Amino acid sequence: MNDYRNILVPVDGSATSTKALAAALNIAREANGRVRLVHAVDVLAHLAGFGASGQVFAIVREAGERVLAEAADLAKAAGVPCESVLFDKPGERLGETMAREASTWGADLVVVGTHGRRGVQRALLGSGAEEIIRLATVPVLVIRHGDGGS
Repeated sequence: MNDYRNILVPVDGSATSTKALAAALNIAREANGRVRLVHAVDVLAHLAGFGASGQVFAIVREAGERVLAEAADLAKAAGVPCESVLFDKPGERLGETMAREASTWGADLVVVGTHGRRGVQRALLGSGAEEIIRLATVPVLVIRHGDGGS
């Protein structure tokens, strides 16, 4: 049996994120553990919403709540206890938010999907998974974006 009973899982609704969630649920089920699902509202979307009297931000926040609800449904279907948290603090990077939450919540493991961006895309968009790996004080399991065959 593994020692990973408190597993933090950042979710964004992508196929890669769902793949990471499935891996986290398997680990949690084997350890009789639980997951904490977390979603961080995109900072750029927040800035865009700032100029639109918050309407855009409200839409993005609502989308984040939907992502969390769908992930929670998957956890419940897998029989794994879960809770979820939405972060919408402007100006904070994903890695900082997830590392702090892992520490505050007492996570034993973070499971995160990576989209496998390279080159210019990575330079422009950054790598949330890389930030989490660098900043987290607990082990991080990175689930790679597959080509459909994995």
